[in-house]
Amino acid sequence: MRFVKHWKNILISTTVVAFVFIIWDAIFTKHDVWGFNPDYHLGIEILGMPIEEWLFFFCIPYASIFIHYSILHFLPKLHLTKIVTKGLIVTLFLMSVCLVFFNVDRSYTLVNYTFLGVSMVMGWFFGISVLQRFFISFLVILIPFFIVNGVLTGTFIEAPVVWYNDQENLGIRLGTIPVEDIGYAFSMLFLNVLLFERLKVVSK
Repeated sequence: MRFVKHWKNILISTTVVAFVFIIWDAIFTKHDVWGFNPDYHLGIEILGMPIEEWLFFFCIPYASIFIHYSILHFLPKLHLTKIVTKGLIVTLFLMSVCLVFFNVDRSYTLVNYTFLGVSMVMGWFFGISVLQRFFISFLVILIPFFIVNGVLTGTFIEAPVVWYNDQENLGIRLGTIPVEDIGYAFSMLFLNVLLFERLKVVSK
């Protein structure tokens, strides 16, 4: 598989996507949409966010992208049809539009589903073939996602590592995880994979 040979393109894609997500992460941290329990981090902060949060945008995407391409490597024929993929894109886009329209006063819901809607538009025009496989691999990625994010949001520990202001989200939790986090993860990871695929083509 030799996935490491793509390290330059991975670094570029994760950096570009991280830059976008870090901007609203910092804004949300400043306005107490969410925050970080100082008992669990080193205390080194940049723009009000612990250094561990910055590393999140590089470590988690890399691990998730590796899972995605491992599945592609070992199960190359595993993919959805274009009809099913397009149906999922339209469904997720319409769902995002409705959630944004009815929750303009909830900043995390608003921004998160705006990003998901934009991701679906980009997927429709530039990444149908990517989404044919990514929709499947994302289901696998959700397994470690629920374990790690569950602990971060308070599962099995006395206090959460990351706390959320439920006035700024739907208030719907899957265990201790805000439901918006699934859309957040999908947008961030899909945009990483989409950009990575584009860079692979350019670098050939």
